[in-house]
Amino acid sequence: MKRLKKTAAVISLATIIAVTGCSGNSNNKDEISTSSDSGSKPTLNFMTQSHVLAPMDPNEKLIFKRMEEKTGIHINWKNYTNDVFVEKRNLALATGELPDAIFDAGLSDFDLLKLAKDGTIIPLDDIIENQMPNFKKVLEQAPQYKAMITAPDGHIYSLPWIEELGADKESIHTVNNIPWINVEWLKKLGLNMPTTTEELKQVLIAFKTKDPNGNGKADEIPVSFINSNGGGEDIGFLFGSFGPGLNWDMTLVGDDGKVNFAANNDGFKEGVKYFNELYKEGLIDVEYMTQDWNTYIAKGKEDLYGLYFTWDKANITGMNGKYEPMPALVGPTGLKNVARTNGMGFDRGRMVVTKENKDLEATAKWMDQLYDPLQSVQNNWGTYGDEKQQNIFELDEAAQMLKHLPLEGTAPGELRGKTSVGGPLAILDTYYGSVTTKPDDAAWRLDILKNVYVSDVKAKNIYPRVFFSLEDAERLSAIEADLFPYVLRKRTEWTENGKVDQEWDEYLKELDRLGLQEYLTIKQAGYDRNAGK
Repeated sequence: MKRLKKTAAVISLATIIAVTGCSGNSNNKDEISTSSDSGSKPTLNFMTQSHVLAPMDPNEKLIFKRMEEKTGIHINWKNYTNDVFVEKRNLALATGELPDAIFDAGLSDFDLLKLAKDGTIIPLDDIIENQMPNFKKVLEQAPQYKAMITAPDGHIYSLPWIEELGADKESIHTVNNIPWINVEWLKKLGLNMPTTTEELKQVLIAFKTKDPNGNGKADEIPVSFINSNGGGEDIGFLFGSFGPGLNWDMTLVGDDGKVNFAANNDGFKEGVKYFNELYKEGLIDVEYMTQDWNTYIAKGKEDLYGLYFTWDKANITGMNGKYEPMPALVGPTGLKNVARTNGMGFDRGRMVVTKENKDLEATAKWMDQLYDPLQSVQNNWGTYGDEKQQNIFELDEAAQMLKHLPLEGTAPGELRGKTSVGGPLAILDTYYGSVTTKPDDAAWRLDILKNVYVSDVKAKNIYPRVFFSLEDAERLSAIEADLFPYVLRKRTEWTENGKVDQEWDEYLKELDRLGLQEYLTIKQAGYDRNAGK
């Protein structure tokens, strides 16, 4: 699901840590080492992270209590809050003070390959093959993930988090930056939902000039966004009316399997010209370049937006009926297209086993339980039968199915943060209706995508989560560090000065100088390798 914004509690805790320092003192509130009596049970030492609102001892979570009962294995946890975990994890890895495993590890591909190369983490191939039947079954049901977790040297070094919500074009990740339009203003001004880019411009002009909020002030913001390369709050959705469109990593895959760049085609150029038209009319939020998430939300709560972009309107303007998703628009050449993101519910580096582990049999048994379908569902969202706090689920014991309960006004991220455990898991699309129901917020979003956008998604393919070699990953990262900011800078300049035609050829040459062709070659080879070509 969508990332969570930092709460005030997290920021407050970070301030405390800055004052008290980051020593290994066990009195620090950001960590706890548990050492409860485990009797004769096998005991393992794990490091992990948790939400600031969750118990600092993970063994207090009902999910982990049941895990211990189910497996007969006790875990001694060294737990850190999310905001300091990476620092603490990296320190342990650097100093060699290693746990048996790191759960909810959050390791990048670069981290995984580096740690594998120096022997800090061990391959899991044989463990998975011989001692993890639940996970093997997941890979048999969804074999595409086998390629995605296998490193370039042919080994598997980590366990993944997999959360499918909708399949193919109907995946919940298909569109990131949904355009939300103020339908109350449309109604008040007697306007229809726009269907073309020209109609949208005229609607935005009306929003600017006809006082739709009725307060006698010219405080309406016709269109607002956070300027980025196709991010969740970016205006980039509108590029689909002019060409293949834009997504957050600017990587598009043609129906022929060719990997293309999203910001060097004529459609991108024509889209920027359209943004310049909006800018010249004074329709774009004057803070579009500088506003952060908090500013964006604050203005949304004041109902100042005619049109804005985000994953879920609940975060910006609430779940009222004032804003509805605006469908894709027909552009000047008759094109109507929604670019697909390359998003998917997949994270490669959720758990690793270190060289210090002396009980791989117990570790394998515990890890495999994570991929039991009912267990995975709870790990991801939360549990049932907790008598001390609100539950995410009720268990239908006859059907052995977990059914989502109404949230009753509770923020889903907050409740999930308190009760879920994250880490490795697998929720396949086939589980819905048999193992669990869909969360209300996810079902709502999936309905929007299916009913409003999917029919206009032209692309058949997305770019998968390719596991690049260290060399290729480093090269891609280095090129992106120059290429992506340059694209955004020129897009912003052209939005304001309208000089895209005059500077286009020079722009294309600069993209190549910054390494675009090498970038595409590496990406193409990765795509072909992942597809088994």
